[in-house]
Amino acid sequence: MKKNIILLLIGVFAISNAQVKKWDNPKSNVLITIPQWEVNDIVFHTKNRIQNPFDKNVFALVNANRDSQKVPLFFNGNNTWVLRYSSASEGIKNFTITGDLKELSGKKGTISILKNTKKDRHGGITTSKENPQHFFYQDGKHYSNLAFECDWLFALDYGQKELSKTNQLLETIRQNGFSQIVMNLYTYDVSWPKDPLLAQHPEHEYGGSEKMFPFLGSNSKPDFSSLNVAFFDHFDKVIASMHDKELVSHLMIYVWNKKVAWPEMNSPEDNRYYDYVIKHYQAFPNMIWDVSKEALHYGRATNEYISERIARTKKLDGYQRLISVHDYGFCRNHPDEVDFISTQNWRHTLYQHMIDARTDFPNKPIFNIEHGGYEEAPYKVFPGAYTNAESCLRRNYMCFFAGAYSTYYWQGTSWNAIIHNPFEQAEGVYKPRFDYFSHMRKLYDTFNIENFKPSPNNNGSGYNLSNEKEGIIMLFMPKENFTIMFDGLINKDFSSANATQQWFNTYTGEFSEERKYEKIKDNFWPWQPWRGEADTILIIRNLKSKKK
Repeated sequence: MKKNIILLLIGVFAISNAQVKKWDNPKSNVLITIPQWEVNDIVFHTKNRIQNPFDKNVFALVNANRDSQKVPLFFNGNNTWVLRYSSASEGIKNFTITGDLKELSGKKGTISILKNTKKDRHGGITTSKENPQHFFYQDGKHYSNLAFECDWLFALDYGQKELSKTNQLLETIRQNGFSQIVMNLYTYDVSWPKDPLLAQHPEHEYGGSEKMFPFLGSNSKPDFSSLNVAFFDHFDKVIASMHDKELVSHLMIYVWNKKVAWPEMNSPEDNRYYDYVIKHYQAFPNMIWDVSKEALHYGRATNEYISERIARTKKLDGYQRLISVHDYGFCRNHPDEVDFISTQNWRHTLYQHMIDARTDFPNKPIFNIEHGGYEEAPYKVFPGAYTNAESCLRRNYMCFFAGAYSTYYWQGTSWNAIIHNPFEQAEGVYKPRFDYFSHMRKLYDTFNIENFKPSPNNNGSGYNLSNEKEGIIMLFMPKENFTIMFDGLINKDFSSANATQQWFNTYTGEFSEERKYEKIKDNFWPWQPWRGEADTILIIRNLKSKKK
């Protein structure tokens, strides 16, 4: 019996490659054991060369009790086909391969899913019917989406064996409280003028490179007849590293204004590319789909095309990851096609526009992907509307206090210029204020943010976010705001007799001591630390409802 077990294990071995484990050509009587929400590649080989392999439709029908799932395999070059698999549920899963390849059709396997033991891993991102304007993990924990834009992340370390720069930047992003990266799968170069100073630092320039392209050839001389497996192999490592660090990929599959040579829309080449992306990355629990950055700008795509891409995704994605489109007009006119509302709003009246969006779509999370705040960097990459670090921070809080989610941009990482180690630059070189967002994360982690709702009628001259269930109010006060002029921030249905007050400094992350709540007298707070020094948040706790 021991001999038989040894023979069974000869045909299969698990190896770690950038956190994606691989099971090579497993026999049907081998039990593949993987933890919940871990991504594994089950690799199959064909003896004969297949014509047009990227166009073949091969699926694994995965069954467990009465549940079934249809997961596509993808071609990975050299006569290999990959079943990339992860599971949100524990237990025994049996799969059978079916589809266009006779050589693989009928192959079977068994997968045992063990309970997740990674403390900070909670599964894929989803929504809730009970609390529809917030994101949640599959295990029910609230997902506090604080995003970081990095369009050219795929380009760091391209062609290198190790992801040293990528991992350093990702770890810096993670340590400063961000939970998501808004990113392009591929982009070529910016269309606006570049800062001459950037030319003196080629180590930070990633735009215009001809060595990276998802198709054959290059962006300047594209060959759309097939796909570049090496490009996707590298991107696999990037997404796997993000998954290991529990960073979500908000993946924009297209971008129209970055000089990319795309195949004609709806052509076989276009469909091949799009389908391959969905097949390749759907098993990653840290994946959120976005059809295109600024989808209906620049005169390329149409509403019908975007709708077809969404329907195409949902048909092919066996995991039903969340999907949206970086275009508020499309989301507004097609709310039933997207899982959350994406918006881009630079207006000075940002808070009110986010309130309006939340009111108009009470059953969808609101995500402002771009609010015009692009913090300054050593190079002027794309200034946008706001570059001061504190102004950019405030615009994120304006979204936060409107009950929406937001994205941070730094000009040193968001586009073609990437400074992967900003805090190791020479003295005198501008360093970004990522720490401001680690403080925002502290606020997220201290309170059950999913239970708070904006209360514009009780704003005063600040922004009111109230949790009636737990009796807590948070009031954001810009540093220029001396007082709120009236004591109307507490809803008349609540008693403040036993309430306490505390202040939070958004610049330093400090909480003041907690004291008994004192009402405003003569338009002044009896006690307000950091007045005029920083944007602060007043936190009032222990409010009691007067309702019986």
